[in-house]
Amino acid sequence: MLAKSVQTLSLVDLGRMTYHDAWQLQRRLVAERSQGLCADTLLIVEHPPTITLGRSADPANIRVAAAELARRGIVVVESDRGGDVTYHAPGQIVGYPILKLARHGGDLGRYLRGIEQCIIQTVGAYGIAAERVPGLTGVWVGAAKICAIGVKLSASGVTSHGFALNVSTDLAGFDQIVPCGIQGCGVTSLAQLLGSAPPHADVLQFLLAAFATVFGVEVVPSQSTIDGTR
Repeated sequence: MLAKSVQTLSLVDLGRMTYHDAWQLQRRLVAERSQGLCADTLLIVEHPPTITLGRSADPANIRVAAAELARRGIVVVESDRGGDVTYHAPGQIVGYPILKLARHGGDLGRYLRGIEQCIIQTVGAYGIAAERVPGLTGVWVGAAKICAIGVKLSASGVTSHGFALNVSTDLAGFDQIVPCGIQGCGVTSLAQLLGSAPPHADVLQFLLAAFATVFGVEVVPSQSTIDGTR
């Protein structure tokens, strides 16, 4: 009997990129994945300070006036992902899986729980007991969220958007919003929980190992150059 081949996941580390450019890149890859022109791909990126509004967001969940946000150099983007309002900033590991969902169970709820499990296993590598909260999407440590998740599924069944794990993020930036639209929602990071920030490269390796286990894939660094401007 022939052994079942393991699906591969192409890894692309974009470094730091604006939210807009990363979004444009996701759109292109979704179109290519829909046509079978590229493999399942995981984009890893870090964004400059950015507030994003999901499809169900209430603008009132931004606590700071637009003029003041502009003065602070914070970009506000209305996104097509699910969820409410969230904040991106340096110190996060942001992941955007571009996956043909039919190859990974075909169920969006199961996919979301899979992403949550990847984060739970990643922070668990540091001895932190993270968990889900019934009825909510994301990963929590006690009453504080450590990872926000918001995704989109295209008409052709390809995922985009994803998760933002707080590693060494300046948590004061979250004071500008009602995180995920949840009043009283606390926010935390690995740095806050551990007393100092672990190396991002180490956290990423734990995350990729968890992704490989949870989704049953082999994560392979991309050999091609991808950018968001083509």
